[in-house]
Amino acid sequence: MTEAIEGYLFYEIAALLVLAAGAGFVGLLLRQPLIVSFIAVGILAGPSVLDIARSDAQIDLLAELGIAVLLFLVGLKLDFNLVRTLGPVSLVTGLGQVIFTTVFGYLIGLALGLDPLTAIYVAIALTFSSTIIIVKLLSDKREIDALHGRIALGFLIVQDIVVVIAMIALSAIGVGGAAAEGDNAALEVLKVLGYGLAMLAFVVVFIRFAANPLVERLSQAPELLVSFAIGWAALLAAVGHYLGFGKELGGLLAGVSLASTPFREAIAARLASLRDFLLLFFFIALGASLDLSVLGASIWPAVVLSLFVLIGNPLIVLVIMSVMGYRKRTGFLAGLTVAQISEFSLIFMAMGVAIGHVAEEALGLVTLVGLVTIAASTYMITFSHHLYAAFEPFLGVFERRGAEAEPENGPEAERPHDVILFGLGRYGLGIASALRGQGKRILGVDFSPEAVRNARAQGYDVVFGDASDPEFLAHLPLQRAGWLVLAVPEHDMGLTHEDPRVTLLSTVRDLGFTGKVAVAAHREETAGRLRAARADLVLMPYRDAAFAAAGMIAGDARAPVGTIADPEGQRELPA
Repeated sequence: MTEAIEGYLFYEIAALLVLAAGAGFVGLLLRQPLIVSFIAVGILAGPSVLDIARSDAQIDLLAELGIAVLLFLVGLKLDFNLVRTLGPVSLVTGLGQVIFTTVFGYLIGLALGLDPLTAIYVAIALTFSSTIIIVKLLSDKREIDALHGRIALGFLIVQDIVVVIAMIALSAIGVGGAAAEGDNAALEVLKVLGYGLAMLAFVVVFIRFAANPLVERLSQAPELLVSFAIGWAALLAAVGHYLGFGKELGGLLAGVSLASTPFREAIAARLASLRDFLLLFFFIALGASLDLSVLGASIWPAVVLSLFVLIGNPLIVLVIMSVMGYRKRTGFLAGLTVAQISEFSLIFMAMGVAIGHVAEEALGLVTLVGLVTIAASTYMITFSHHLYAAFEPFLGVFERRGAEAEPENGPEAERPHDVILFGLGRYGLGIASALRGQGKRILGVDFSPEAVRNARAQGYDVVFGDASDPEFLAHLPLQRAGWLVLAVPEHDMGLTHEDPRVTLLSTVRDLGFTGKVAVAAHREETAGRLRAARADLVLMPYRDAAFAAAGMIAGDARAPVGTIADPEGQRELPA
């Protein structure tokens, strides 16, 4: 088998893809991100195990293209308008986490016997968290719009900006190091910086005058738009490499040049699968370069550094957010999102190896830390509410009285209400509007600050809080309400498949609520599970709307009068 694969490149690539599909399926069963499976594929395909990844030049070429596309997509997120809107909590938390992780990581690296240069490389690599993984997990849990989700996305953008700065610094250092044998190292660095500024100026002019009309014209043929995006990323990456500041920065500038166009989300969505496919070869090249016989000596340092990332990084975020006046729950849930390192950590270390600053062993060490922290943090984020419940008694020191940074809940929580409504999206506000029209007093509950502000602007009594937090539920005026209505999204809770609405039903009954509960669902299976959990009424929006529409068509009912304000930017119940 090995001889056949070695004789024909197509056989080798086919074997690698089949191996990747098998490892990915195992990872799927374990609820692990693809990055873990891909690194495992590299190790299995490398010389230490199966020894089938032998076409180094071709694999490296695909890996380099994958990195260019990855950084192009990162650049697409760095819209200047978005960066300007980052709140102080994102800036302070993001920069504070980077600084403290770098300092403490450097000291730990020295204590583990690393030389100073390797220690600083490893420390910086530990500061980056994986935006891809965090966004996927928070989206699956429908927490991307929660306060802790928004804060996490904010400081991930800050981390991405730090990645850019670090890569610029590495590129300049690499050029200076290459010219160090002569007397013109400083001149070479200045020349590359000049080229970089010239290319940045070109990108600014392109954004100002050409980006929108060009992309708008190309969008008339979606396939052409995708081809243009790939070609544009490869072109600027090649120009960046030719001018001396690296393919990575060229690809990133290509993304930045299109970040302000209205089609950036469409481009990003269409290129995501290609990015994952090409990055497979980066991780294959990375895993194949690891010598398992040498990695044994890195196990103890990897364990120590992994514990620092899994425990230290969340604590740093928790402390910073506590000082800024956020509640312990918000700080804890946001902190869990930085309990892993990123694919950029590996790219950063690979650049250090290419420059000659660090040895392959250091890259292997960070790869081990990545495998451990990404695998473990996936479960930590999935079970975040369970972890908070377990550690909540010990977190009192991280909460200041008043928690003034979070939306204030005024006296409306103490007034008597006929209905307490959880979920203030389009469906929830529609129910609230109809009930208010019938003279019912409504208390709305949501964990999205935007949803809370939007509902208050429409004159509703609203409190900010998480329906899955038993402590919060205990402070609601449950005894004076006749109905609880759960118009919150239906979603999969990962490994546990636990429906938070079932937990909420159990909690409010335990708190002594004697009224009735209505819950929104989409599937009959879910409806049966909610009825078994003692829901008095299961609302099925599409079914109920279909019957109401049929009644109006048949003349048995009148169409409703009035409009419902559309809550801009809020996610709704899945179709």
